[in-house]
Amino acid sequence: MPELPEVEALKDFLTENLVGHEIVRALPVAISVLKTYDPPLTAVEGREVVAVHRHGKFLDLETDGGPHFVTHLARAGWLHWKDRLPDGPPRPGKGPLALRVALETGAGFDLTEAGTQKRLAVYVVADPHEVPGIARLGPDPLAEEFDGASFAALLNGERRQLKGALRDQTLIAGVGNAYSDEILHAARMSPFKLAASLTPEETEALYRALRTTLTEAVERSRGVAAGRLKSEKKSGLRVHGRTGQPCPVCGDTIREVSFSDSSLQYCPTCQTGGKPLADRRLSRLLK
Repeated sequence: MPELPEVEALKDFLTENLVGHEIVRALPVAISVLKTYDPPLTAVEGREVVAVHRHGKFLDLETDGGPHFVTHLARAGWLHWKDRLPDGPPRPGKGPLALRVALETGAGFDLTEAGTQKRLAVYVVADPHEVPGIARLGPDPLAEEFDGASFAALLNGERRQLKGALRDQTLIAGVGNAYSDEILHAARMSPFKLAASLTPEETEALYRALRTTLTEAVERSRGVAAGRLKSEKKSGLRVHGRTGQPCPVCGDTIREVSFSDSSLQYCPTCQTGGKPLADRRLSRLLK
């Protein structure tokens, strides 16, 4: 799933390649991708893109005097830029193509989604805060005003485990499964530790890990073409997706806890006092 660093890089890429250009066609291939109908998707046609924004994991294309084209790539979605789009309209079928946006230059992008769970979403709205997911977002962790005190206030009285708290978009915007693993590894904390149990020193350490991990990931992604962002993300991860490999910090074997629809990775030596968490349902919370 694209998270804050990748969506930020896509925002920068699209700012460079879209702003100042006119959208001449917006063609849905999978009707399920459209989450709004008034105004219609065609309302962005004939309009110039004047800015590209990021709201958490949402991309927002602002058009001149018209609506915003907002998309959330969900778990298996992606944006593919093409300097020259194929001739003719895209054909509906069983492939991953969900929607195509064409510019007056002949360039444009495709939105695709792999797998059978269709969660890729496109909204056409007058104001991006009309999108329910954006309206519910918590603060952006890389915003200048998001300091240690702001972070501590969010966690104050939070009874959930750190893994779940970091992934909650209504608490903090933009962090998903992969970077929550990376942040907790950098902070040397168990994913099952209760947020409310953190000492002030631990809260400050987690805040530093949050900011540093995301800032470094954004810097790694900056200037990378849209088509290479997925591989760039994987290459920069230390624990997520690396089950069975040695921890780059201590050399211990990275372990995994599986859930019904996802998994987390962690280092026992760095994060849980050497104790493996074989099964989330059976493991006790580690302090």
